[in-house]
Formats: sequence, C-alpha cells, structure tokens
Amino acid sequence: MRFSKKMWLVAGFPLVTALGGCASSMIEVRQGSDRVALAEINQVGGCQAKGEVTVSVLAKVGFFHRSTDDVEANLLQLARNYAVDSGADTVVKDVSSAPGERTFKTYKCKP
Repeated sequence: MRFSKKMWLVAGFPLVTALGGCASSMIEVRQGSDRVALAEINQVGGCQAKGEVTVSVLAKVGFFHRSTDDVEANLLQLARNYAVDSGADTVVKDVSSAPGERTFKTYKCKP
C-alpha cells in the first residue's frame, strides 16, 4: 500500500502534536526548585554569585514550533533545578543564543 502526502499528514500530525506536548512533562521538577526565585539583574546586587548555566530544550518537534511560553517555562525549570543542585536560591535570565537555549546566572540571596 502506498501512502500519499495527505495520508502522512493526517497520520503524522496527531503524533507530532502528542510528542510536543510530552516535551513539557518530561522536565523533572526537583524538590526545592519551587523556592528558587526568578529575578532581574538589578535585584541581585547584594547577592553572592554562584555561577551560570546554559540549558536547552526542544523548541521544534518535526515541522512544528513549540509555544515560546512552554519553551521558556521548560528552560526556567531546568535553571531552577540547577540552582537547587548548586546551592543557589535565585536565577537571572541571561542570553539566549538560539531558540530553546538560554543562559541563566545563579545567586545565593537569602541567608
């Protein structure tokens, strides 16, 4: 049996959509990451710098681009996970060199 382009689109669209939705739910939420604050650079003047991390997630599944809000939420969760592991309690968004990739600076602000 030979599949036409239309048949591939009809069969492939639900699969790609489902996989795109799974990408968000695959991000681990580490214990304590909910207490890591997102701040602006001008709010961390009195904090101790702990380092920086570049995190990445899928921004595109097949031909379909994931929602910018979903991608940013995933990047933030990964940064918060890293902050927990490194003893930081605050993250600041830094550069984004490509879709689905961002660098965060981490800080210890609370005693």
